[in-house]
Formats: sequence, structure tokens, C-alpha cells
Amino acid sequence: MSGPGAGFEYPPAPVSWLKQVLDFYAASSSTPIPGIPTLDSRRVVDGQRLIQFLKPLPPTSSSRSFSLHSKVLGVYDKGKATVVETEQLLIDTSSNEVYTRAVGSAFFVGQGGWGGPKGPATVNYPPPQGKKPDRDSRVQVSNEAALLYRLNGDYNPLHATPEPGQKMGFGGAIMHGLFSWNSAAHALLMELGGSDPANMREFQARFASPVLPGAALVTRMWRVGRAEGMDEGWEEIRFETSVEGGKVALSNGRAVMSVVRGGAKSKL
Repeated sequence: MSGPGAGFEYPPAPVSWLKQVLDFYAASSSTPIPGIPTLDSRRVVDGQRLIQFLKPLPPTSSSRSFSLHSKVLGVYDKGKATVVETEQLLIDTSSNEVYTRAVGSAFFVGQGGWGGPKGPATVNYPPPQGKKPDRDSRVQVSNEAALLYRLNGDYNPLHATPEPGQKMGFGGAIMHGLFSWNSAAHALLMELGGSDPANMREFQARFASPVLPGAALVTRMWRVGRAEGMDEGWEEIRFETSVEGGKVALSNGRAVMSVVRGGAKSKL
């Protein structure tokens, strides 16, 4: 890691299932990244997310304590925007075991042009050309979904009131990008993994366009063979999620999975 802001570590944050409603904008700017211009969290959206499951997550947090350890991997000047790439590790505080590693990029709209590094080229994982999807799935998003999903702890007003989205050119409130992202992960597990989380090692996607409450999401999935660098039995899955009858919402979709025989769904 090199460049402005790279390597900066945020204070570890304890994982709590009891969420406190916060001023999102104030909380987001409370720990500025040194060496870069001040960024406005009122104009930020998700860029891309990757998660790697390093150990099976326990079914309960009873008698356990976890914390999130976050650091900046890089800050990139894209001209019309600044991209901040961060890594988060989910750690058991008693054993120091790492359960998951997540890498995400935040896209600060209209906040580039400060002379920073452009950043590395992105690796792309397009769907295979000329091949029909092996599976597909449809999820109907309710009109209230954004208000319910924010109970996970993401209180960005962009997903609750129309004004922030109107200022950013979205026309109003939009769904959390992670709602679409998590819905796609759930669809892959249902369609290909027998609804067993042990059958997914990695999952990633790029946020290509916003999703409005009330839309329907369609995820198409392709099995493309053994995943590079993995033991036999682990396949690479490409996927793409679109708004039904509209734009692609999640592109660059890739997962590493152990596919249940025939891709059969769980009977549960």
C-alpha cells in the first residue's frame, strides 16, 4: 500500500446487535483520513464490495465478542469523483481469529480532481458471452424496503428522504446498494448452494446503477468452472443483477461456491 491515506487504520469498532440511531453525516466525517482533501459524505455511494469467508460464522453471538478492524487500502482520484478503498476484518476479540475479510470502495461523487493517484485497473468478471444462465432468481422489493433495511445500522438519509437523492440526480430516495448485494448473495445460495452458507467462500459485485423501492430484481447466474487457486469442488460463479425491464444494478458479479449436485435448492 502506498499513496495518500493508504494504511490509515480506524479505531476498532465493537460489533453490537443493538443499533443506535446516529447522525450519519456527522458519524461518517468524525474520523477524517489524513493526507487527502476533506470528503463530503452527503454525496457518497457504494462502488464495489467483496467478502471472503475465512471461518464459518457461529450461529449465535452468545458469550462471544467481535470487533471490526478497518483500514484504508487506497484513495484514488478519478477526476469527477474520489474513490476510497477500505478493508474490514471481523475478529473474535478473545481468540483474535479472523472470520471474514471485506473490501469495499466508496464513490464520493463530484469530489475528484485534487491530483491524487488514479489507482489500479479493476479486474472485470463479465458474464460468459453466448451462454444461457444456469439459474435465475427474482426478488420483489417492497415500497418500504429501504426504511426497513436501514434498521441494520445504515442511516444514510439517501435511503429515507427524497432530498439527498434528488440533489445527486437519482430522483429521490434509493435502496441501499447492500440490499441488492445481499439479495443476490441469498439468491445464489438458494439456487446453487442448497441454502447452506458453508457453500460460499467469496462473493463480490460492483454497484452499477441505483434501485428504487418497489422495483423487482432479477439475478442471472453462470457456472464457469473450477475457481482459480481453490481446491477441487469449488466453482467460479458469474452473475448479474438487473432491475426487471431496466438497467443492470449489480455488475462484475463473481462468487466462489461449492455447488450442490445439479444446483438443487434446499427443501427448507
